[in-house]
Amino acid sequence: MNTNKMSTAKLTKIAMMTAVSLVLVFLVKIPWPPMPFLVYDPADVPIYITAFAYGPIEGLIVTLVVCLVQAFALGGDGLAGCIMHFVATGVVVVVIGLIYRHNKTKRTAVFALVLGVLLTTAIMCIMNLIITPIFMGAPREAVLAMLPTAIIPFNLVKAGINSLLTFLLYKRISGLLHGSGGTVKADETFTEQKTQTE
Repeated sequence: MNTNKMSTAKLTKIAMMTAVSLVLVFLVKIPWPPMPFLVYDPADVPIYITAFAYGPIEGLIVTLVVCLVQAFALGGDGLAGCIMHFVATGVVVVVIGLIYRHNKTKRTAVFALVLGVLLTTAIMCIMNLIITPIFMGAPREAVLAMLPTAIIPFNLVKAGINSLLTFLLYKRISGLLHGSGGTVKADETFTEQKTQTE
């Protein structure tokens, strides 16, 4: 009985984070000046927070739902955009979800976020070389030329900003996600024990 209540509470909170992400997708869209077809939004922040709070599987579920709704209901880029968004966000989600759950400290959180940003940037270079020529008809040579001037900077900035926002906001939101009354353990809020700082 208690397990069912906990599962329902968790599902409700995951649905809430999904809704927040979708609202951010709809409300905040900032074109990347060098290439206006690349658009920044902070919708990944609730997804990253979900991965920190519950793990990579839950984070990927939120990622998939947001990607599908954005691509096919909110005027996104269809299948190609859905795939690219899922991979870009999913890489960070898996990295932070797997690493942080084994050692819940501030240092681990920072390491996981930085590694996630670097990995997603590298993988999105490969994805652009594969997906963009297939779905948009752009020559692979043209895509290759955009890597250092647009694709790499954009992914670094987007994932970097969203990671920073996640780091700053998680401590404030974790109380809501981890239990009633807003009380959580110190290690769940990026706070290290004194014995861990040495």
